[in-house]
Amino acid sequence: MTDIEKLKQAALSSLQNPGKSAKPMPKDESNPPILYLFRHAQTYDNIRRIFSGRRQTRLTPEGWKQAKELAEKLKNKKIDLFISPPLKRCKQTLEPLRKYFPNVPYIQKKELVERDYGNLTGKSKLKIMKLYPEKAILWRRSWDVPPPGGESLKQVWESRIEPFCKWLEEKMKKEGINVAYCGTNNTVRLIRMYFENLSIDEMLTLENPYGDYAAYSLGKRK
Repeated sequence: MTDIEKLKQAALSSLQNPGKSAKPMPKDESNPPILYLFRHAQTYDNIRRIFSGRRQTRLTPEGWKQAKELAEKLKNKKIDLFISPPLKRCKQTLEPLRKYFPNVPYIQKKELVERDYGNLTGKSKLKIMKLYPEKAILWRRSWDVPPPGGESLKQVWESRIEPFCKWLEEKMKKEGINVAYCGTNNTVRLIRMYFENLSIDEMLTLENPYGDYAAYSLGKRK
């Protein structure tokens, strides 16, 4: 398992620069169907360093700018279906893009909601890191240590995200459709683990950038 120092570096980097990554997200559109995957844009909870989880936080003005820039990048793609969790920040991120696809269906799946942060929901990440420096890293970035009253990434993966990924891949291949998915940071990391064949260690230190997207050619997957 990833050592605590690597988790700590990832956690601190995310606190200092949320939504910033040195690496662009992977893009392969050579063999349809194509999955376009991206996280929601900047929210008020993001800039306040709040544990959002299932809270209905909304986009900042900068977040709306990021959503519009993302829409410009994707507006000429072939998209047959939009999917997101029933969270305001994801729906708002999709709004500028969906204007270019007025007749494309949009489904919100409740199992895609962000992980439950339990007792940490709505609290400051900075304060929690100061109060519980070692535990907070595990609560935020470990694989199988849940925050008090909440879910671990392992629980989210096994109960919700892995079954969804299998369902989505089968649906896209069977129907020959391209999908645009807007999700939360943790669920996007888990979906990336599935479609990029990442190890758990690799997934745990990912930071998904604002305003960028990944593209996966499912026609290549066996």
